[in-house]
Amino acid sequence: MDLSIDGKTAVVTGASRGIGLAVTKALVAEGVRVVGVARNVTPELKDAGAVPVTADLGTAEGVSAAFDAALTELGGIDLLVNNVGGGDLKVQGFLDTDDEQWAHLIDVNLLSTVRASRIALPSLIERKGAIVNISTVAAHLPGLGPVAYASAKAALTALGKALAEEFGPQGVRVNTVSPGFVRSSIYDSPENFGGKIASAFGMDIPTFLEKAPGALGITTGRFVEPAEVAAAVLFLLSGAAANITGADYVVDGGMLKAV
Repeated sequence: MDLSIDGKTAVVTGASRGIGLAVTKALVAEGVRVVGVARNVTPELKDAGAVPVTADLGTAEGVSAAFDAALTELGGIDLLVNNVGGGDLKVQGFLDTDDEQWAHLIDVNLLSTVRASRIALPSLIERKGAIVNISTVAAHLPGLGPVAYASAKAALTALGKALAEEFGPQGVRVNTVSPGFVRSSIYDSPENFGGKIASAFGMDIPTFLEKAPGALGITTGRFVEPAEVAAAVLFLLSGAAANITGADYVVDGGMLKAV
């Protein structure tokens, strides 16, 4: 399939690992000039063929500095992938989630995309570009994840619909990809969120990874690979999806059962 993105420019946020790194590599492989933004630039991002930019996108100042650098480097933005998300996730209920945690997760998972899109849109309008926002299946199943995280991501999904409607007449397409459980570094150690979930259920990480797909009702019986999410993102950015906008593509191995 001809994706028709060779020679275009792109910014990918949260590009140092997982989905963001997979998207960055896939874009570079298609001939796209990519700026990869991350709070911590990993060796993998340095080797991916993108221009790495260090910034904390959970702050307004970090987003501004990152996109100033990206626009200087690229001269303009054709494609934007708002992938940064997560944050300091904790296994806790609503009554244990204070205002500070709500503000942190909204900054990282929602306002980072609001701020990045606001800066990038003039260039995207000029170039008739495209945005893909990375949400989560937890936006559809809010009881699945920490309440503040799921709520922020649900708002992110709604934001994508609103931007698609407002800027579609100006030639900008905006879509969302909502992954399920993705096999990434979030599950690699006891200190990360996956380790916290495993501990809450009295399991070690290998046991959790073995049992979780069945317990979560994942039809394929396994977690999603980052490259599988990246494939959906590239399709939605490409000319092959030229009349797709305002969509939410769920990539979860069949976990979401609702129509």
